[in-house]
Amino acid sequence: MKFGLIAGNGNFPFLVVEGARKAGASLSVVAIKEETDRRIEDVAEKVVWVGIGQLGKMISFFKKEGVEKAIMAGQVKHVQIFSGSIPDVRMLKMLWNLPRRNTDALIGGIANELARDGIELIDSTYFMREHLASEGVLTKRKPNEFEHGNIEYGLHIANEIARLDLGQTIVVRAKACVAVEAMEGTDATIKRAGELANGKLTVVKVAKPNQDMRFDVPVVGVPTIETMIAAGATCLSVTAGKTLIFDREKMIALADKNKICVVGTRDETNLIKLA
Repeated sequence: MKFGLIAGNGNFPFLVVEGARKAGASLSVVAIKEETDRRIEDVAEKVVWVGIGQLGKMISFFKKEGVEKAIMAGQVKHVQIFSGSIPDVRMLKMLWNLPRRNTDALIGGIANELARDGIELIDSTYFMREHLASEGVLTKRKPNEFEHGNIEYGLHIANEIARLDLGQTIVVRAKACVAVEAMEGTDATIKRAGELANGKLTVVKVAKPNQDMRFDVPVVGVPTIETMIAAGATCLSVTAGKTLIFDREKMIALADKNKICVVGTRDETNLIKLA
């Protein structure tokens, strides 16, 4: 079976390529000019570059390659849709028919267009299950009482924000919400929180209720911890089983070095295990 990859920014696409190679799967890559790291050409079998709005070109490439299943990996910033890029006819038709233009609707629309041509969009973690966060404390240090309270409070708020498809991350201090993610991304949200209330911050990043694992899967990594250090954040909570951790060993080592605790939670009910 031939697989296709729609590659956004960051390291996610590279891990999918690596995972596909280990699985002995053939992978054809669509790289986004405005987002994808040029180094993708060094590791992928076949790459075509498309603009953010060239949906027709992307689908034509996949059909020519005989792709049956496609994976989306790597962020494509939502603001790129409004950046002045010129969409092709197929993208225009898709956008015109959308009831709204939030993340789920936009990517869901692309998934529907792929399906029209017999291409199934599948779970983005298909080749990289080992990178998903496990449940429990992932670092040497457990959350203290102060951080535990922030996580408990933060999960209620973050889950509601995620349900509304506004963002996946909030930053909490003393059971008060300091910053909420919108289009800017997790690291920018943490940085903004640090500017507003430096020190004793807890970062809560969640999957959406009924998270569609085909797209917009939560991701953390070394840059997340680096941003937390700069902002004075001491604790990170992520959704176990639905959050990808990139460069896990390096990330946890950096967290341990800076006495930051990282925990995988499923919901509010399993917080007692972290105490």
